[in-house]
Amino acid sequence: MSVNYFMQILKNHNLKPYTSFGVDAYASQFITVTTLSELKSALQISAPQRLILGGGSNLLFCDDFDGLVIRICLTGITVNEAAEDAVYLHVAAGENWHEFVQWTLAQGYDGLENLALIPGVVGAAPVQNIGAYGVELKDVCDYVDVLDIDTLMVRRYTPADCQFGYRDSIFKGELKDSAVITAVGIKLHKPWIAKINYGPLASLGDKTSALAIFKQVCLTRQQKLPDPNKLGNAGSFFKNPIINKTQFNAIAVLHPNILHYPAGGDIKLAAGWLIDQCALKGYQQGGAQVHTEQALVIVNTGTATAADIVALAKHIQTTVQTRFGVELQHEVRFMGRDGETSLAEVCRG
Repeated sequence: MSVNYFMQILKNHNLKPYTSFGVDAYASQFITVTTLSELKSALQISAPQRLILGGGSNLLFCDDFDGLVIRICLTGITVNEAAEDAVYLHVAAGENWHEFVQWTLAQGYDGLENLALIPGVVGAAPVQNIGAYGVELKDVCDYVDVLDIDTLMVRRYTPADCQFGYRDSIFKGELKDSAVITAVGIKLHKPWIAKINYGPLASLGDKTSALAIFKQVCLTRQQKLPDPNKLGNAGSFFKNPIINKTQFNAIAVLHPNILHYPAGGDIKLAAGWLIDQCALKGYQQGGAQVHTEQALVIVNTGTATAADIVALAKHIQTTVQTRFGVELQHEVRFMGRDGETSLAEVCRG
C-alpha cells in the first residue's frame, strides 16, 4: 500500500490541545486519521518513532516528541446483534467514551452506566482496562480489533487474548509498540443487573434504573474530579496499590484506620486516602498542584510545565513511601522525546 499524500502532515506541531493536562510539547510530525485506510497509510510514513494518540486524557508529555504522532479519529457505532440475552455493539476507536455511554442509554442498552464520565476515547478503554464503581471494561468486552503495524492486517482479540488486569492489558505490554486498536466490541447482557455495591451508589436501592445510576455516577465524579477544560488534569494520577495481607497487617499496626478493600487474596489500598493522610491536598510545585478536593488528582493551575508535574508527582510518591512504606505507581502514561518512559526514568534524567 502506498502512502496517501493527500493527508496533511503537520511539522513541529503543538500537542497541548490534544492532552487534558494542557502543557506545551511539540511533535516533529503530526497527522490525524479518520479511516482505517488512512491509518494504514500513516503507519508507512518514515519517522524515528510513532505514537498513537487517542483522547490524550491519560498522557503527560515530559518533553517534545521526536517522531510522528498519529491521532486516531475513527468513528462509528454499529449494532452487530440484538439478541435475547445480550446486545452486541461494534464501536470505532475514535469515539468519545462518555458520549458512547450516553448513546447506549438513549438506545435502551443498559450496562455501561457505571463507566460514565471517564475521559478519553473508546480505543483507549481496553489499554487501561478502564473501570469505576465496580465495573471494568473487561466485564463488557466482547472483542478488540487490532491493526498489526508490521503486516497492516487486522486481528480480532478475545477478552482472554487481551490479558486484562487492574488498569492493565496486553496493549500496555507486549503489543504496546506493535499494534493499534481500531475498534472494540461491547457485549451488554440481558437482563440488566444493577451494580450498586460502591459507596455512593448503594443508597439507590435494588429497584434503581440504569439512568439513575448514570446520573449518580456523573454527579459523584463531578464533585470529586475537576473538569479538565477548567483545570488541566488526567484524572487519577496514581493507581490504588495492591499489597499482600502480610504487608497490610504490618501497616495496619501503625495505621489501624487505613482505608482498604479486598482484592482477590490481596488487599487494595486507596491511593487518594494515603496522599490525603500526608496532608498534601493543595500542595503546589510551580504551576502544578494536588487538587484541594481530591488528593489523587494533580492539576495544572494554568502555568504548569511538565517538569512541575513530574516534580510534584515524585514528591507525592516519596512522601507516601516514607510514611506508609508503600510505593505508588503512576496510572498516567509518561512520554519522553524518544518514546514512552516513566516517572523514575524522568527523575533520573
